[in-house]
Amino acid sequence: MSGKCPVMHGGNTSTGTSNKDWWPEALNLDILHQHDHKTNPMDPDFDYREEVKKLDFDALKQDVHALMTDSQTWWPADWGHYGGFMIRLAWHAAGTYRIADGRGGAGTGSQRFAPLNSWPDNTSLDKARRLLWPIKKKYGNKISWADLFILSGTVAYESMGLPAYGFSFGRKDIWHPEKDIYWGAEKEWLAPSDERYADVNKPDTMENPLAAVQMGLIYVNPEGVNGQPDPLKTAEHVRLTFARMAMDDEETAALTAGGHTVGKCHGNGDAAALSAEPEASDVETQGFGWNNPHMDGQANKAVTSGIEGAWTTNPTQFDMGYFDLLFGYEWELKKSPAGAHQWEPINIKEEDKPVDATDPSVRHNPIMTDADMAMKMDPTYRAICEKFMADPEYFKHTFAKAWFKLTHRDMGPKARYIGPESPAEDLIWQDPVPAGSTDYCEEVVKQKIAKSGLSISDMVSTAWDSARTYRGSDMRGGANGARIRLAPQKDWPGNEPERLADVLKVYEQISADTGASIADVIVLAGSVGIEKAAKAASYEVRVPFLKGRGDATDEMTDVDSFEPLEPLADGFRNWLKKDYIVKPEEMLLDRAQLMGLTAPEMTVLLGGMRVLSTNYGGTKHGVFTNREGQLTNDFFVNLTDMGNSWKPVGNNAYEIRDRATDAVKWTASRVDLVFGSNSLLRSYAEVYAQDDNGEKFVKDFVAAWTKVMNADRFDVA
Repeated sequence: MSGKCPVMHGGNTSTGTSNKDWWPEALNLDILHQHDHKTNPMDPDFDYREEVKKLDFDALKQDVHALMTDSQTWWPADWGHYGGFMIRLAWHAAGTYRIADGRGGAGTGSQRFAPLNSWPDNTSLDKARRLLWPIKKKYGNKISWADLFILSGTVAYESMGLPAYGFSFGRKDIWHPEKDIYWGAEKEWLAPSDERYADVNKPDTMENPLAAVQMGLIYVNPEGVNGQPDPLKTAEHVRLTFARMAMDDEETAALTAGGHTVGKCHGNGDAAALSAEPEASDVETQGFGWNNPHMDGQANKAVTSGIEGAWTTNPTQFDMGYFDLLFGYEWELKKSPAGAHQWEPINIKEEDKPVDATDPSVRHNPIMTDADMAMKMDPTYRAICEKFMADPEYFKHTFAKAWFKLTHRDMGPKARYIGPESPAEDLIWQDPVPAGSTDYCEEVVKQKIAKSGLSISDMVSTAWDSARTYRGSDMRGGANGARIRLAPQKDWPGNEPERLADVLKVYEQISADTGASIADVIVLAGSVGIEKAAKAASYEVRVPFLKGRGDATDEMTDVDSFEPLEPLADGFRNWLKKDYIVKPEEMLLDRAQLMGLTAPEMTVLLGGMRVLSTNYGGTKHGVFTNREGQLTNDFFVNLTDMGNSWKPVGNNAYEIRDRATDAVKWTASRVDLVFGSNSLLRSYAEVYAQDDNGEKFVKDFVAAWTKVMNADRFDVA
């Protein structure tokens, strides 16, 4: 015993063996347990979005401007200007956003944590964050890291001559990694692209929801697909990956050109000599990774991407130099000192070469990546670039708006914007919604709904379908705007278009008669249905309601951008669009997390919706009650009743049989039975099944329902 280590292994300091290691097929609810208050060091009543309003915006901006040319010996600035570095920091924070699930992006400051802080594509951005630390320290709680990252990039462009289109504060920091984000299944960094494509020669076969072409990259491999230069092939991958990040061809060309108008690539040395990334480095590094033993305090010896050189003659000025060089010269493939593929000009004039990042008496060839050459060789991108060259002001304005979109896409509606530089213009990608009327009598509307002849199922299902599109990942979707009545949502199979059309006709008339928006009528009708169902079960409740939702129009709706919000499954209504490799219960967890629900909230909502008969198409799976239409805890009571047995009878189909008689009592899906089989979910189900918790069930259901209906009400937050 004397030699036994006194430290308990298998915990925080050791890999150990987790439940998931022992039982890999077990349903993992961690996605619903993230960002617990226990990880947050701030006071319980701290509200960053209120605190940031107290910020001295002008003073902060002046300090960020001053930082740009305050070169530090421990990490020297290229040409004495940190502009390109800070732009890369902001870009790589924002550039993880993808439209498929709205995850990623700069809105949480997640770049501070693994895996992002140690991605190969983020090499040395640990230094950029540390350069910002004195400013963060000075302004403290009034500025989040998430806001500061994006502000630094925007100010960098301003300091190099590009007026900003606008900037908004309001991004809240998180305090541990976002484990819900799936970055790919690869087991090694920069594994070949083939691993995430069905056919790497067909970019649209990239696995959803991924957007970057390889594990550890933000967009595409700068050397070419799988590191093999081929600008035309690269162009197709650029097009797909930027489209999956919400950008069209013009925005993509503008961002590529504008992003590479300033700064440089770093590959003047042996990349293999760099030390481990931050998460793999020892304590004495204090969060620094990729230590370069040969840098010696000189900017011109830095190594990050492995490509070496600047794109333009004047890389600290925002000008038209990118186009001048790209289209003014022919280019040939070369290798950087670090061995990376890069394109260099043929017979370039000496005065067109950028000076060395440390020694202004020395000039070097500019470089282009394979993605840059795609802008010249792909016919569509070339035509756009030629348009930019013919109208420099148009290029600058287009880039400034694209940069704003890149850095604000995951912030949600304009109602969430804070600060003096938030632009007044409504942009269609912000999903604008006009203000709705509050000048109507709520009770009159409820009476008309109650007398409409619609069933509880119709009222509750339609309100749910309207609100369930909300996703907290990028604050899109939700009931505000009533876009369920517009394309593409009105035609989504999961919304039961024929049934929906009949219900909407009723609501449109009520809206016309009362002055309430259709969006408010939809949500209020859900309240009417729930209150009626609760009363039938002998509970008097009033569902809280907020007036003022507006009705969006077709002109306010970018149809294509809403396609990714279409639900492929909705466990709450026991529906799958088709069979998927992913289990239905896993899809339920993903949807619940995007909606911002906790595991208990998900549990109580699903149980309540089953007894309200809201299943898609009126199916009876999971309707464990003989009192349909009454808001009871019967789902949980009968799910946990040991007088029943459970028998699989087909794909995702089960029978609930009486143990004594073997008679079939109910049918179920996997999503129903998981609330009895998973140990955590069963613990919640047992709470709601207790004899003394019928009233608690109704109270909790109403609270969770209200949370879903109001999730997108940023206009009243």
